[in-house]
Amino acid sequence: MARNLVGSGAAGDLPEVNFSDCGDIRFLHLGTEWVQGSMLMDAPFDIQLEYVQRMMVWLLFVEPQAVAGLHSMQLGLGSAALTKFCYKKLRMRSTAIEINPQVLAACRLWFKLPADDTRLHVVLADAAKEVKKESYLGSVDALQVDLYDHEAAAPVLDSAAFYADCRRLLTDEGMMTVNLFGRDASFESSLDKIADVFGAESVWVFKPTREGNAVVAAQRHGSRPGRAILQQRAEAVESRWGLPACKWLRLFKPLLG
Repeated sequence: MARNLVGSGAAGDLPEVNFSDCGDIRFLHLGTEWVQGSMLMDAPFDIQLEYVQRMMVWLLFVEPQAVAGLHSMQLGLGSAALTKFCYKKLRMRSTAIEINPQVLAACRLWFKLPADDTRLHVVLADAAKEVKKESYLGSVDALQVDLYDHEAAAPVLDSAAFYADCRRLLTDEGMMTVNLFGRDASFESSLDKIADVFGAESVWVFKPTREGNAVVAAQRHGSRPGRAILQQRAEAVESRWGLPACKWLRLFKPLLG
């Protein structure tokens, strides 16, 4: 049964927010049947959806012991799965940008998102404008972009100018991960824009999930860690944080072979 946020008539064109429960999983919806996020009710700080887990692939490009000292940023809060994981599990400084105040309210009411503190900051703003602020430039180590509207048809922000703004947010060793629909006609166009902005040598691509989500990763500056290093880090990610990182290595490859 779906339940709406009380008083959820969102301002302007923003959709209403509701959730539904199926067994031990809670799903976030934006006024439609499309799933915009999920949570395991018995493990609210784990990541349940496969494509969302893959948005954490940047962990393969940093040393595990350095993770807690890094800064993550999410563009699009969804059910706050990434924000919660980075903040609670990885102990990172975490910033999330969300345009819909009802999504933030839902995450705090229904999806166990903690209140802001010295390490967690949720900003209610348009991501297209917020990412241009000088205070963020060069400060983000892991940028996670998942910006879809209530119909989940295509990314809301998907221009070369937007991806250039994203690149400017990153530290020299930073990486952006983006959720795209790998079976949609827009995928190749989006991938081309990312490659043009970041350089094709900096881009890595997952095979689509069963649902069609294809996560693309782009480094601020391209690097090619050796297979042994990636395997070692994947094993560390699995043992420390329970993500299926060794499986990622079979599904994830550089754009330029």
